[in-house]
Amino acid sequence: MQAFSIFLYLNLSKPKFRFEMKKIFAVLVFVVSFAAFSFAQESKVEATVAKAQEAGPVMEFEATTVDYGSIEQGADPYRVFKFKNTGEEPLVIKHAKGSCGCTVPTYPKEPILPGETGEIKVRYDTNRVGPFNKTVTLTTNAVDERMTLIIKGKVEKKAPEPSGLPAKEGNPFGGGN
Repeated sequence: MQAFSIFLYLNLSKPKFRFEMKKIFAVLVFVVSFAAFSFAQESKVEATVAKAQEAGPVMEFEATTVDYGSIEQGADPYRVFKFKNTGEEPLVIKHAKGSCGCTVPTYPKEPILPGETGEIKVRYDTNRVGPFNKTVTLTTNAVDERMTLIIKGKVEKKAPEPSGLPAKEGNPFGGGN
């Protein structure tokens, strides 16, 4: 241990070693300063993006998924997605498209002003038996230009309806005795 202490003392007292330590310290200070500057710039960019998002239209949905649940074949095919424009500019829905022909969206064609609400009405073909998981893609002028809505559920085959009431024996019209 004593030998190590002597070695350190002798090397620290040499001018060349002190110069090397100063170079290492200077490089370390430079790296730390550069990293701090980079993180500060990244925070400024994130703040600018956040401010831009607040300035334009913002489409906020109550829910982006609607579960039909288990429904009977031929049941009510319509479901509604409600939304609000929480931004500072009018919201325009440019286009809405279902993932297949069995999913048909209807959307407002006029601009939705800041603070106003709107609805996307979706019709699914409930005569198709089986589970389904479909999407509706919206194209808007909002900061998040594309929005995806999901409908899902399961259509159960409708039970066959009885063909009619049974007639009483002996009377083809089902009348009295």
